[in-house]
Amino acid sequence: MVPRYSLPEMAAVWSETRKLAAWKQVEALAVEAWAHLGIAPSFAAEQVHAAPVPTPEQVAERERVTDHDMAAFVDVLASSVATGGEWVHYGLTSSDVLDTAGAVILTESTDLLLSAVSALFETVRRLALEHRQTYMVGRTHGMWAEPTSFGLKLATWAFELARGHDRLVDARRQIAVGKISGAVGTYAHTPPVIESFVCERLGLASEAASTQVIPRDRHAHYLAVLALTGASLERFATEIRHLQRSEIAEVQESFRSGQKGSSAMPHKRNPIISERITGMARLLRGYAQVGLENVALWHERDISHSAAERVVLPDASLALYYMLVRFRTLVDGLLVDSRRMQENLDATLGLVFSQAVLLALVEGGLSRDDAYRIVQEDSQRAWEEHRALRQVLEADERIALTPSVLDGCFSTERFLARSAVVFDRLGAITLDRTS
Repeated sequence: MVPRYSLPEMAAVWSETRKLAAWKQVEALAVEAWAHLGIAPSFAAEQVHAAPVPTPEQVAERERVTDHDMAAFVDVLASSVATGGEWVHYGLTSSDVLDTAGAVILTESTDLLLSAVSALFETVRRLALEHRQTYMVGRTHGMWAEPTSFGLKLATWAFELARGHDRLVDARRQIAVGKISGAVGTYAHTPPVIESFVCERLGLASEAASTQVIPRDRHAHYLAVLALTGASLERFATEIRHLQRSEIAEVQESFRSGQKGSSAMPHKRNPIISERITGMARLLRGYAQVGLENVALWHERDISHSAAERVVLPDASLALYYMLVRFRTLVDGLLVDSRRMQENLDATLGLVFSQAVLLALVEGGLSRDDAYRIVQEDSQRAWEEHRALRQVLEADERIALTPSVLDGCFSTERFLARSAVVFDRLGAITLDRTS
């Protein structure tokens, strides 16, 4: 991921330095496991643990000779061990180290994503509760529908984030799996106890049956969950973009002092964070597609997945983390214009109350179709003549509704009276990483 969209916490997880440290940890634990079996000398395990982590520069220099990054790493690490370096990588194949260390990094990455989703959820929930009675026009197909509240809109975001959190919890469980089973997964040169020892100390489960690699459905699932979380953020960001349109102007991204919205037009205040998130969500969907393509490998393995994963796993993680953190900042500073929301509600001429009138006519004895046709005709007349729907209804001799009944039909509060149940449900949510 380009530095512009990389935040330091996640960048550290996916750094070359962290990767090599994880590789070394797997190698050292494997030697320790051999020592517990009485095969490797105990001092060898101590020496490998004490050895410095090879630097990216050292590995790159050696790789110019080996043309194999893991072999280069093993050479550098073994040569740095004071005594017992010959036990480094004993009985292992490259993917034992790559996939097990990769699982460690993926779990660290998921932990950061879970923390970011939790923080965003709390921010959205707070704003939803704050605006539970901030009335506005609800829109379907981009057209006026019925009254709703900004808080209710935000509540749907919060529940979606909670579901995304649950999916990430499951993704973490599925990706936190290592393997030390050898070249084709038969444990021919490494008994299962080595695998158990290493994985338990890394906080990983052992893959029940591996080939030379951990099956890539796990990684595809991880990428799919990230893409789906990104799609949720895109939905939220798209809504903000629509509501910030000049002719609607109900919300607005914050605009700091000195910021410029356009290099040419000084009046512009564009929803740039929302637009950026929309674009980055497309990247995540592309990365998920690559993950699916990586599932079908030849026989016990090939490396068609390898080069792609070096890009998509870190980039997807970095992209989503950036999106979550930036969107939280956006929501936390979102400018909500409740006055404009009321103006837009009033500008509907009361058309958004048409269903309430329809139901009142049905309750008064009209057939549903007759009632529908009457309200439809009067609504069209109100629109064409730019008159309030209630005025048109009151002049229609076919309608025999009392003023008090019409008052109820045209009450915004009537439409939101039962929405409290949504906020009760929202207030009861607790995000649990072990759920």
